[in-house]
Amino acid sequence: MATGPALPLLPEPLSLRDLSDPLLVDPGTRLLRAVVETYREAAPTLVDPTVADLASVESTEGEEILPAGDLPTLKVLAGESAVDAATAGFRSASRLAALLDAGAVDLRVLDAPQPNSILASDETGFALIEDESDGAPASDSDSADADDATDRDRRWHRAGDDASLRGRYAPRLANAGPYHLRTPSRRRVYDGFASRCDEAVAAAVLRALDASADPNAAGTVGPTPEETRIRAYAVGAREAVLDRTLRRACEDAELGSPSTFTRIKRLLREAGLIDTEPEPQPVGRPRTRLVARGALASAETPEETVTAVIDVAD
Repeated sequence: MATGPALPLLPEPLSLRDLSDPLLVDPGTRLLRAVVETYREAAPTLVDPTVADLASVESTEGEEILPAGDLPTLKVLAGESAVDAATAGFRSASRLAALLDAGAVDLRVLDAPQPNSILASDETGFALIEDESDGAPASDSDSADADDATDRDRRWHRAGDDASLRGRYAPRLANAGPYHLRTPSRRRVYDGFASRCDEAVAAAVLRALDASADPNAAGTVGPTPEETRIRAYAVGAREAVLDRTLRRACEDAELGSPSTFTRIKRLLREAGLIDTEPEPQPVGRPRTRLVARGALASAETPEETVTAVIDVAD
């Protein structure tokens, strides 16, 4: 039985620990999601930590984030469109971001589509063909919030056995640029707000990013990057954080630049959801503290916070 991260192959899963220097080429959206899921199952506190998990581990600013346990490293050459579809929302993107931070996945941009997905190691190599026995189409154009249970049931067949595949794709891997994911991991978000604000604000931000205004939307990929920024800034205002401190926290959390949050602040202000008030300082000019207004001020739960800002956008 496979242990640790294992690709969902037929007739049985293939453990990545059994492969020497594995390379996955052109996985497509479904297979890439399956890769992230198998790592999440093997190391949930690394890939998809809860707020309690994050609060229980002290992290040092600037310290390299290491994988939980001895996770195998998988090199991936993937098309940008497939990665974009697999990481369309915060929940799905943050899981892949955690693997990139930890060095468990080395993600590079593929220069051209391949006839099939390829898995190659120093000893073997073969094409991967998705099983369609469940009657579902094998298209990678499915929406990114496809049912999680359906994706977990996907399996792939091996086709061929060519040990030279690893060497044939090595030049492409060497010349490929890294994929720059726009979404940070949950740990980076938590640490960014915990260091600039406090743990309570960090926890409130993550709970808002996990929440849905639609009770029937369980299993979706989470808010878009724009929605993520709006929710995070709204929580900071709800917690009455200093404006400058909140912008720095958002930057540390890798959610965007200070200028990005100048725009987010404007959107929330124009929607009548935030305001500022002066905060006297012992020395120097007063700073401004954010104040929640309207529906945001009355929001008591993460879901109510999400509902309050749901229509805020450019």
